[in-house]
Amino acid sequence: MPAERIREHTVPVAAARRRRLRADQARQLADLLRHQVRTGGFPGGVLPLEGAIGHDYRVSRNTVRQALDLLRTEGLLERQPGVGTVVVSEKYPHGLDRLQGLAETLHEHGDVTNEVRTVGPVPAPAPVARRLGLVEHADVLYIERLRRLNGLPLSLDLTYIPMDVGAGLIGCDLENTDVFRLLETLTGQSLGTAEITLEAVNADVHSAAVLEAPRGAAVLMLERLTSLSDGRPVDLEFIRFRGDRIAMSGLLRRTL
Repeated sequence: MPAERIREHTVPVAAARRRRLRADQARQLADLLRHQVRTGGFPGGVLPLEGAIGHDYRVSRNTVRQALDLLRTEGLLERQPGVGTVVVSEKYPHGLDRLQGLAETLHEHGDVTNEVRTVGPVPAPAPVARRLGLVEHADVLYIERLRRLNGLPLSLDLTYIPMDVGAGLIGCDLENTDVFRLLETLTGQSLGTAEITLEAVNADVHSAAVLEAPRGAAVLMLERLTSLSDGRPVDLEFIRFRGDRIAMSGLLRRTL
């Protein structure tokens, strides 16, 4: 192949590799800056200048700009004239290594309030009955709550509770009290264990409207089956968290 044609092919390939390398570096930098945002690493919520960030992390200004664009797209940052790049959305830490209600988990970060959208008996769908150890179509108490932290929508919780326990919840203060605390009071037992599954799903039209999130936005779906200390399952929940307002964390120990 003539040298001219080799150069014609080499230049676009090299340029594409440089763009790909910069994009990789931008993602890596965005991960580090996101951690700083989540842990309060920027005093006053204002980020350093782009040049200072580039110097600290030894990357080009273009890479810094791409990383900041990624975090702006996530809704974490915003560019304000005369101020610079500032943090506009805080992510709250939700631990996965203790069995707690939302108000207990986030008590250091403000007030959790519940908007009870639905509460009442319904026939248990087959998957719900199976998880709760009930006969199919047995009545369960169904509760749907929009949960807010400091007034901002945080999660949409769908809860199923066996009716012999759930009947006692009707008339309780579900707007200001975690269901976990009420269950322990009603049963006279402490909660024991919970099986959890955590995955990302796209918000459906209803969930997006209730959570005031864009339609199709990614939400964190936590499925949790909680049992009493005697092993009886009493609470099956499907919880949709706004992914831009919550960060799941935990301490894991390696065992062989």
